[in-house]
Amino acid sequence: MSTGLINNFPHDGVVTVNRVVLKPEYTLDDLQERVAFLCENVKTYHSTTGFVGGFVCLNSGNVSNEGSTIGQAVESDMKGKEALIITFWNTFADHEASHRSDTFQPLFEKVLEVCENGNEEIAYDMLWSGAAYSPDQAEAARLAKENAG
Repeated sequence: MSTGLINNFPHDGVVTVNRVVLKPEYTLDDLQERVAFLCENVKTYHSTTGFVGGFVCLNSGNVSNEGSTIGQAVESDMKGKEALIITFWNTFADHEASHRSDTFQPLFEKVLEVCENGNEEIAYDMLWSGAAYSPDQAEAARLAKENAG
């Protein structure tokens, strides 16, 4: 059983985060199509050279008033036009080499065409990741906590 959030992701791996803000003249379908081609390229050409996994998520507009300390907003103004492209790599050098790939660059440029904010990709060192407990594991953990005190 894997305890990590992304299977086979090394404990000292690198996470990259791209924040994409869609230009008003483009649709979400435009963004999704271009990002899909880019992600498929990374999986095809870099699964054996350091790429471990990734995901793309879209701003839903929901703002957690339980988890936010900067006011009680009702809805994010970036709803439906801000996406995060998050990838997992063995090393930062592996990631950088993927961007220099001849097959990657044309697809990357197509994604940038729909972005009003250009692109800034930040790399993070993983500190912790984990999957949820199974029901039996969760019950055992609760009992252990209750019996520890």
